[in-house]
Amino acid sequence: MDDALLEVFVEHHNKSDHAQNGWKPHVYTHAIRNVKDKCNKDITKDNISGRMRTLDHHYEVVSKILSQSGFGWDWTNNRLSMDSDDVWAKYVEASKEIKSYKTKVMKNWESICIVYSKDHANGEGAKTGAEIVAEPLGWRLKNEKDIQVAAKRQQTGDAILCMLGDMKKDLVDAFKTTEPIPLPKVTTAAEILDALRLIPDLAEQDMLRCYGKLVLNDRLFQALKELPITMRKTWLLMFP
Repeated sequence: MDDALLEVFVEHHNKSDHAQNGWKPHVYTHAIRNVKDKCNKDITKDNISGRMRTLDHHYEVVSKILSQSGFGWDWTNNRLSMDSDDVWAKYVEASKEIKSYKTKVMKNWESICIVYSKDHANGEGAKTGAEIVAEPLGWRLKNEKDIQVAAKRQQTGDAILCMLGDMKKDLVDAFKTTEPIPLPKVTTAAEILDALRLIPDLAEQDMLRCYGKLVLNDRLFQALKELPITMRKTWLLMFP
């Protein structure tokens, strides 16, 4: 009967025929009809719910065992495999009520995993619940770390894209402004000449020599203006 039941529930699991508190009504109708057709047995929704609760318990116990080091699944004999009896004895010490699972045969383990596993992945490359719980714990932890790293990289990428978007907006806004962009003030040759004429007793030859230097270097001219008028001649004559 389990074969007929799980065949229906795997099919509807893959169709996402889940209700908020269980399965949609037509799933039970399909299961009742399938059991009747293949097993010639009349069952009710309550019978199905009771059996599915039992299978759910089996899944919970066995998947927890498989997550421990030293355990695996024997797909040939449809039962648990373990590295040694000592591994089992140590595990059972903490959970004596699961002793029967050491030799328990579960022919529909893969279907049970599909129906009860929280992993609903499907499509090419997806893993069944059986494949997931049978993986070594170290591999699963590695995969979880890879997912966390990928998520952090995605967050970093999103932050960079957001920052670039803000920079682009600021640049576009700058080009849209109607206000004229102020140009740097340039000292005219006439201003330099007027400033040199104000220096007392500056010979014409010295004035022309300094004028040639100051028109090429506005910074020097600004430094000249900061000096008191009485010091300007001395400073200028220090130029080679």
